[in-house]
Amino acid sequence: MILRHLLFSALLLAPCALFSAAKPNLILINIDDLGYADIGPFGSTNATPNLDRMAKEGMKLTSHYAAPVCSPSRASMMTGCYPKRVLPIPHVLFPASAVGLNPDEKTIAEVLKEAGYKTGCVGKWHLGDQPEFLPTAQGFDSYYGLPYSNDMGLASEGSKSNPGDPLPTPKPGAKKANQQNDETGLKGLSQPPLPLVENGNVIERVKAEEQHKITSRYTDKAREFIRANKDGPFFLYLPHTAVHFPLYPDKKYMGKSPNGLLGDWAQEVDWSVGQILDQVRELNLQDNTLVVFTSDNGGALRHGSNNKPLRGSKGETYEGGIRVCTIAWWPGKVHEGTSTGEITSHMDWLPTFAALADAKLPENKLDGKDLSALLLSKKGATGHDVFYYYRGFKLEGVRSGPWKLRLDKGELYNLEDDIAESKNLAKDKPDQVERLRTLAAPMKDDLGLDGPDAPGVRPLGRAAHPLPLISSDGTVRPGMDGVAKKLP
Repeated sequence: MILRHLLFSALLLAPCALFSAAKPNLILINIDDLGYADIGPFGSTNATPNLDRMAKEGMKLTSHYAAPVCSPSRASMMTGCYPKRVLPIPHVLFPASAVGLNPDEKTIAEVLKEAGYKTGCVGKWHLGDQPEFLPTAQGFDSYYGLPYSNDMGLASEGSKSNPGDPLPTPKPGAKKANQQNDETGLKGLSQPPLPLVENGNVIERVKAEEQHKITSRYTDKAREFIRANKDGPFFLYLPHTAVHFPLYPDKKYMGKSPNGLLGDWAQEVDWSVGQILDQVRELNLQDNTLVVFTSDNGGALRHGSNNKPLRGSKGETYEGGIRVCTIAWWPGKVHEGTSTGEITSHMDWLPTFAALADAKLPENKLDGKDLSALLLSKKGATGHDVFYYYRGFKLEGVRSGPWKLRLDKGELYNLEDDIAESKNLAKDKPDQVERLRTLAAPMKDDLGLDGPDAPGVRPLGRAAHPLPLISSDGTVRPGMDGVAKKLP
């Protein structure tokens, strides 16, 4: 009787703690520009033992879609929507952008935070660098990382060339062309020094030497976040700067792989993933932690990525530009050694994580689908029936089942038989062409077929007076601490 009374009292005093313990921890690792076959589980000969083990113990998602480039992909991941719906821009965001992900959009971090999660972001953000667009204004309790890509800094400080390469020499007329800036920010030669940000404050000017250490520093911060929040539940978003050009693996990894600097950096990424999984295991959290590994878009072939057997490169809507290597790991929940070819995408992580966390979904329209049943190998679980390939403002393709139609070129491919998109079957299968065009037609009245304006497109966030986080003379814009300072 006494024991029953004590147990009942404990339930009354700490219901939240008991409830939160049932919610899984969630870790989303997002690599920058990693090619479909840049890691062992998807065909690389490069040594990636930790990712090999992750795939062996988890599930590969072999038909998982991102967006062709960075900012749209991350917007989709954070909001559960097609990129154009929430970030209608022609390409990506740049330093001192006047626009960014609208603060009115409810991010995955905000959804989970409302469900009792501690939320942390470590790495490259790229959804706007002004204070109202940074992670700490979008639902994350903490942030540490670069606000955009590592090539968006000064050429003299290593942001425009690989280590050891000569600094790029501007071509005649390039300076003028590079200074044609617009509301998406400062481009080319007019870009400011590269800032490292922590919780809204610039703490460092990132030069070549600092770039070499960025992966290990992200990893240390990520492990620190996991340890600090081991009692859970927590959501860690770890969007690495690696393996975006310029390629800056730690010096101890340089020359270690058969795939050049990009392969060297992929090996360091593999080490980082091993560190994260080891930290989870050391704290005995593996039975209640889902870890997802993916890339923000396809690999850049000109910088050494391998997307085989897929066709195309980063920036394109051929499969090589938009289909990304993805692994889900959750021992005892996600069946080991499994694989799914169902159509899945980055916009699915918000509804999936919300379902697992028993969190309330945003009221705005979502395009993503809850994949929890698919990840847990529930009978009859499926992915998307239809997927739309947007590149910037333009709808370039549509997929249903194995069939993909490139609308602008009239090319039809059966991705089940021809993953490399090498055989155009449009003339042989006019019925499929017509079916897919019919599926694409309703998007005209939703996200539109081209151009920024359409009924389903939501407004961008806008900053009234956008400024670089670091000016050309090293002066730092006051952050959350309100302090202006100068960095060396």
